[in-house]
Amino acid sequence: MLKKLRQGLWNYHNVALIVLMPLLLLPLPLVFRQKEAECAFVLLLMATYWMTEVIPLSMTAMLPAILFPLFGVMKSSAVAKEYFKDFHFLLIGVICLATSIEKWGLHRRIALRLVTLVGVNPAWLILGFMSGCAFISMWVQNISAVTMVMPIVEAVLQQIMKAKAECAGKDNPCLQLDGTLLILLLFSKGVQARPPCRSKQDLMMCKAMCIGIAYSSSIGGITTLPGTSPNLIFSEIYPDCNSINFGNWLMLCLPISVIMLLLTWIWLYWLFIGSDFRFLCRRGGEHTEKEKAARKVIEDEYKSLGPMSSQEIFTGAVFLVMVALWLTRSPGFIPGWASLFPHQKGYITDATVSLLLGFLFFIVPAYGPSRKYESMISWKEFQASMPWKVALLVGGGFALAEGTKESGLSLWVAELLTPLGFLPVLATITIACIIVTTITEVASNAATITIFLPILSPLAEAIHVNPLYVLIPSTLCTSFSFLLPVSNPPNAVVFAYGHVSIMDMVKAGLGVNVIGLLSVLLAVATWGVPLFSLNTYPDWAPVLPEFNSTAP
Repeated sequence: MLKKLRQGLWNYHNVALIVLMPLLLLPLPLVFRQKEAECAFVLLLMATYWMTEVIPLSMTAMLPAILFPLFGVMKSSAVAKEYFKDFHFLLIGVICLATSIEKWGLHRRIALRLVTLVGVNPAWLILGFMSGCAFISMWVQNISAVTMVMPIVEAVLQQIMKAKAECAGKDNPCLQLDGTLLILLLFSKGVQARPPCRSKQDLMMCKAMCIGIAYSSSIGGITTLPGTSPNLIFSEIYPDCNSINFGNWLMLCLPISVIMLLLTWIWLYWLFIGSDFRFLCRRGGEHTEKEKAARKVIEDEYKSLGPMSSQEIFTGAVFLVMVALWLTRSPGFIPGWASLFPHQKGYITDATVSLLLGFLFFIVPAYGPSRKYESMISWKEFQASMPWKVALLVGGGFALAEGTKESGLSLWVAELLTPLGFLPVLATITIACIIVTTITEVASNAATITIFLPILSPLAEAIHVNPLYVLIPSTLCTSFSFLLPVSNPPNAVVFAYGHVSIMDMVKAGLGVNVIGLLSVLLAVATWGVPLFSLNTYPDWAPVLPEFNSTAP
């Protein structure tokens, strides 16, 4: 009887948490009876639900639409406006491009070309796939990048196995790939049994490759504003800030990503394969027979794609035009093409470009006049790729942030955090980054940044520091969820292959977290300062009452 009771309670522990959390937090609005307390009730309730995921993240994001009108914090119509912003237009355009890239196989061509460029030595093969995954994740969701790259890994491995089976004969009955991840193929097909004759080198190589692909998707995602949801959420926190655009963000974060990718590659190689880095000195040296065979197979795989199709060419052209227009819209150091519209200053954003070019994919025919008209992508294909969960989650974050301002909670938090102004600014930023990096390991990236933006914004305002100085590194560190399979969807994908243990990921993730944190702090403290004028308090940031007399 007790066993059944315990089982029943466990089966309904989610329901218990859903019911108990509001009851535990209820004294806040009942005792204090102030708008700040009522908004704090909503914030804490949403943070708990987001971190535990007892309710789907996107539905938790709907709570402001229910509770703010009930508490009198905001009108329902005002809350509704926060759920669809410029961010969503940017996201829609980018997803149109990503849908076309995946539909017509451009991602396979890009990734395979990168692999053929770096070579097939085990270490260079890891770097090749990591670079390909990082590049793709700059433009699509991280989970999409991983699911795009892993089939390429599988296809390459299948061909390598096939080629080695043909050439190995009786000399190599075990068909060990000597660092080309034979084991990955079996796990990608759901095979749980251990393959015969698997060497320790194969095992370690597979660990490094799988974890490297998962981590590189997050590393590449931070490079561009549409690359990951925390970047986009952050870009909307101060609508009047005109220094946050695609070009400035790329100039700040591209060096961070390159540094992180190279150091992560070296760290994973050292951790799983060994400390012999002599391969760096013999990059163009003589290749072994196995490496020559592997190179031929990868090149054959690339050649099998044939010449670029007209659909790939159009998709690639739109991609290049989109990036070029983003970079040149308002670069800052010179007038951009947006200055051609002087009477509409501030009207045109990166979302305008994204949506305009994304719209073309529904108009331009995929085939010539000899076939029935069919657009490059269909609504059904777009709908399958569109992350509606993220769109709703971000909307809930915007509503929560606006509610904290309207209720006065942000001002109360700012006053509470004012003593932190006595610390050096870099120390405050480091503390914020460590806290965010820790929380994001157990909560989704988007949920973490949504929780902390309403807290970190008033913190920066309270200590009279440019909010970007605190928010940019905190936003980037939100994407550094490397420790656990549940920390990030890409981690879960590679863990599901059954070849990486939790301890493998924890050991590797600790090192990459340190690499990421130091890289971000270096960037923000050096080239980030002149790029975003971080040493001055901007006009677009609110000045709190206690600073009215001294603020510029």
